[in-house]
Amino acid sequence: MDMSATTSHRSHDRQSLSHLLREISDNAGEKITLGEIADGMEQRSFGAFLVVFCLPNLIPLPPGATFILGLPLVFVAFQMAFSRLDTIWLPRRLHEYAFDNRAFAKVLDKFLPWIAWTERFVKPRFWAGEARLHERFLGLFALLLALIIFLPIPLGNMGPAYALALMGLGLTERDGLVMAAGVAIGVIFTAVISYVGYEILTAIPGVIRQLPVYWASVKAFFVF
Repeated sequence: MDMSATTSHRSHDRQSLSHLLREISDNAGEKITLGEIADGMEQRSFGAFLVVFCLPNLIPLPPGATFILGLPLVFVAFQMAFSRLDTIWLPRRLHEYAFDNRAFAKVLDKFLPWIAWTERFVKPRFWAGEARLHERFLGLFALLLALIIFLPIPLGNMGPAYALALMGLGLTERDGLVMAAGVAIGVIFTAVISYVGYEILTAIPGVIRQLPVYWASVKAFFVF
C-alpha cells in the first residue's frame, strides 16, 4: 500500500504543468476552487500559481487592471519568500473561492498550447537543490517583479509577467536553465522600467515649474 502511494506520488510529480492543470479542470465540477488547484499542484504550487496568475498579465491591459490581476502574484511571491511552508497557503475564503470551470477551461484552451510547447524544452537540469532557502531568494526577486506588475505602469506588466512565468515553469519542473532565463529577463525589464520611472520622476519638478508658462500660453491662445 505504501509502495503504491509512493509510486502514485512520483507519477504525479512527473506530470507536466499543462497536463496537471488540464487534469484538475477535467476532474472538477461546474465550479472549481483555488483550493482544488493548490491541492492538485501539491509541492509545485508556488511555481504553478506564478504561471497561472501570470497568464492574464501576458496581454496588454488597461490602466488599473493590474491592481486586480497583479495582487495574486504579490500574494504568491510574498509566501514564496517568507512563508515557513514549502507549499502555498490560502486563507479559507480564498481556498473556497469558486469560479466557473468552463471559463477556466477556455483560458486553459488559449494558454495551455503555449505552455505545452514551452515544456518541450523544459526538463530537470542544473537545479541548485531542494533547499527552501534557495526558493526564498527566488521569491524575493519574484516579489519585486510582482510589485512592478501591480503598479499601474502602461504596458509595464507584460515583460515582468513573462519573466515570472518562466521562473514559475523553471521552479515547477526544477529547470535551472529556464529559471536563469526568467531571472535574466526579469533583471532586464526591472532595469528598463526603473530607468523610465526615474526619468519620469526627475522630469516632474521641471514640468511643475513650467506650468505658469504653459498656462500663460493657453490664455494667450484663447484671448482675441
